[in-house]
Amino acid sequence: MNRAPYREASIFPAEMLTAAASLVAHCSAADIRVTTAESCTGGLLAALLTEIPGSSAVLDRTFVTYSNDAKIDMLGVSPDLLETHGAVSREIAEAMAIGALSHSETDVAVAITGIAGPGGATPIKPVGLVWFAVAQRGVAPVSSFEEFGDLGRSGIRMAATAKALALLSDAAGL
Repeated sequence: MNRAPYREASIFPAEMLTAAASLVAHCSAADIRVTTAESCTGGLLAALLTEIPGSSAVLDRTFVTYSNDAKIDMLGVSPDLLETHGAVSREIAEAMAIGALSHSETDVAVAITGIAGPGGATPIKPVGLVWFAVAQRGVAPVSSFEEFGDLGRSGIRMAATAKALALLSDAAGL
């Protein structure tokens, strides 16, 4: 039986893999460790980073905190904060990033929380709204949001992953 040679495939586009490889190389050389706290992306950023050989020198651990209970239990997010602002908010993104940093041995944490759809939207929180936050030791967290629009569930999750990778790269000094 004649078999074709094995070719590794990835669910990620080449430009995202290239950016992730640059981040891993830079962080490895600079001895920077990172972590992720992901909600709507469901671990896609962690999956992207672990596609890169050598990522174990950079990625300490990751947190997929899809439910509010997971955000509370794993990251120490305040239930009152969740009740007041909702899971998709600046306040929760920042609390997730701070929690990921405090529950890991890392220098930089990025958090992602949003509405991938098709349900879950409200008039003030539409499908495609994603909040991001980056936390570094000794520095106040920095947050931002994107309204990706209704790109479909997979499209929103992939766009949010790419944005979070860019934010993590900026925070790491790349």
